[in-house]
Amino acid sequence: MIAINTIYVEKGKGEQVTARFAKAKSVHTFEGFIRMEVLLNGDNEEHDEIKVCTTWEDRQFFDSWLHSRENAKTHDVKAPTVSSPILGNELKTFDVKVQHLPAEAVETK
Repeated sequence: MIAINTIYVEKGKGEQVTARFAKAKSVHTFEGFIRMEVLLNGDNEEHDEIKVCTTWEDRQFFDSWLHSRENAKTHDVKAPTVSSPILGNELKTFDVKVQHLPAEAVETK
């Protein structure tokens, strides 16, 4: 399954926010975690849009991460000294029904 967290960011601040994901954090250590991809779209005139896509072996592993203390600590919002460029977010999950991987090289005789 794949979880996609869409984060809406002040225009021009997308690079600043995506840089926060450059270093691996605790989600990478969770059972069932497969990969994370962070995508940036700056085409919207009003805001930048970041999609944080995490792929999991099964929904149960994602749910364990979502309700974990580590996740709560990562997303704990303390009173910031500087205003946050994040305008809001939306989390959606998807079950992977079809997936195509690169074909393995076939030896020819």
